[in-house]
Amino acid sequence: MAAETGKPPYPSARPLTEAAVLVPVFRGRDGCLRIVLVRRGDGGAHAGEIAFPGGKREPGDAGLEDTARREACEEIGLGPERIEVAAQLPVEETAISRFRITPYLARINPPDAWKRCDGEIAEVIEASVAELALSASGGGGPPSCRVGPHRVWGATYRILRALLPRLESGEWSF
Repeated sequence: MAAETGKPPYPSARPLTEAAVLVPVFRGRDGCLRIVLVRRGDGGAHAGEIAFPGGKREPGDAGLEDTARREACEEIGLGPERIEVAAQLPVEETAISRFRITPYLARINPPDAWKRCDGEIAEVIEASVAELALSASGGGGPPSCRVGPHRVWGATYRILRALLPRLESGEWSF
């Protein structure tokens, strides 16, 4: 059946969990457009992965945009006064971990120093849009791109793959 539908044969009995991420973008002092990514801490299902700040929707969240904003504040200390949401991006679903992720592109005013949540976030990365676009690869393994020594793959890569050309074309002003 999987071959007929084109969908991978992953178990789908478990419902999808609603989640949201913030895709923080800013123009650095050097004039380069930058995206903020995080390297997850050593614990949990996504240990060591490169991702956007975000997580699952909590009962107190007014909506998914609220989830993305709350998680960015908790994970990297990006307060609401520093965030202007520019667009909701296409939703991504993860087959194995069963998340339905809604990304929000945001213009940000980055703090002088990131306040990462110890244990949950190992590193905050300010990646150049141009370098991410140049490093994207589709051959020889899962599609991915690189940021420094790290490989970006999965849902984060799929969000970036669709977003990078739009950022480079100047669709939004930063």
